[in-house]
Amino acid sequence: MLENKKAVIFDLDGTLADSMWVWPEVDLEFLGKRNLTVPEDLADAVEGMGYTEVAVYFKERFNLEESVEEIKEIWTAMALDCYRRRVPLKPGVKEFLAWLKEREFQIGVASSNYIGLIEAVLESHQICSYFDVILTACDVKKGKPAPDVYLETARQLGVQPEECLVFEDICAGIRAGKAAGMDVCAVHDSFSVYQEKEKRSLADYYIHSYLEVISHQYEELR
Repeated sequence: MLENKKAVIFDLDGTLADSMWVWPEVDLEFLGKRNLTVPEDLADAVEGMGYTEVAVYFKERFNLEESVEEIKEIWTAMALDCYRRRVPLKPGVKEFLAWLKEREFQIGVASSNYIGLIEAVLESHQICSYFDVILTACDVKKGKPAPDVYLETARQLGVQPEECLVFEDICAGIRAGKAAGMDVCAVHDSFSVYQEKEKRSLADYYIHSYLEVISHQYEELR
């Protein structure tokens, strides 16, 4: 999996952190306070979008009075305590990061989330220092499934796209990594079980725990 690779780039939510459960709760509370219900297609509609892109989508779809920046501030305030205190890491994350650092891999985060929430969860688990670059979709022109955030992360890490391995939990993110010309390992997550077949059709590898990478027990899909 890591042969001829110089860098590993991680998505955050559902990939490094077991945090996907936070956002349905935020959506329910946020829309409920405005006497709105959560549409059944909402999660699929915003999949892979950057934080700002999602805020723009909400403002337009639900005709919200708040500005895009105000919407983002409200969401961040609602989610921050969860990211600091209630969001665990996915299995084997700490061990794998230490393993990568010992072998002098460059390590990055390329997330659709807000930088403040990313830093909150990484700092709460004391793993922020492992990462050489942390970028969000707000730092580039287009969010996932466009390759922009992965390409920019590789550029800032000083490596070529083909020298990167990406870890992702949802189809939009897997497509983004593949569109960037990178190998992608799909990560199991309970919130994307419904995408299981498609994830396996898109990715190069599949894991349930990062310890499987260290022990060479991951699934090869190609």
